[in-house]
Amino acid sequence: MALTDVAIEKIKAMILDGRLKPGEKLPREADLAEQLGISRSPLREAVSVLSMLRILDVRRGDGTYVTSLTPDLLLETMSFIIDFHQDSSILDLFEVRRALEPMAAEKAALLMSDDEAAELLALTEAVDADSPVGDVVANDLEFHHRIATAAGNPVLCSFVDSVAGRTQQARIWRGVTQEDSFQQTQREHRAIALAIGDRRPSVAAALSLSHVAGIENWIRRNLTTS
Repeated sequence: MALTDVAIEKIKAMILDGRLKPGEKLPREADLAEQLGISRSPLREAVSVLSMLRILDVRRGDGTYVTSLTPDLLLETMSFIIDFHQDSSILDLFEVRRALEPMAAEKAALLMSDDEAAELLALTEAVDADSPVGDVVANDLEFHHRIATAAGNPVLCSFVDSVAGRTQQARIWRGVTQEDSFQQTQREHRAIALAIGDRRPSVAAALSLSHVAGIENWIRRNLTTS
């Protein structure tokens, strides 16, 4: 194993076993190198790698700290990678959505409060067919975000937000090229919201799967013919 990899593993072990906690400052470079039994050069490289992964935060003139390690922060790296997906791989993103969003809807039907469920249903009526496409897409993203948040799993929520946000251009494309896309989306959103409000997790999951799969199939057909 390369010395840099050794340094990464040792720092990771310190975080996992609680010797370094979220928000805590690392020892001085020389002291940490001695403590880990490695030279300062691979330690410096390891810190750089862990900083890019948002595990460590290097503050010039102050030192190096463990970040908050919250899922949304750590998953920024995944979001960065997703940003580079081109149109040809948009279907890969929808495949991930198809796996994640039914799970979120199922959990939301069990955990979302009555007030939140009512607000989710009201959100489906907050835009209409005459609303700008950008407003409709923003409403769509907010709808799925609220469901993911209510699922009570911050990692799942971060994944759903990351993937859904990167399919925004596909949503806009569908909104301006498919004549009845708004009405269809509104019907499907309303059905999902009602299933969540009625505490029917399996129905909410099935409706969510059908919703995402329908968009995916439409995009697949149009990518093939374009």
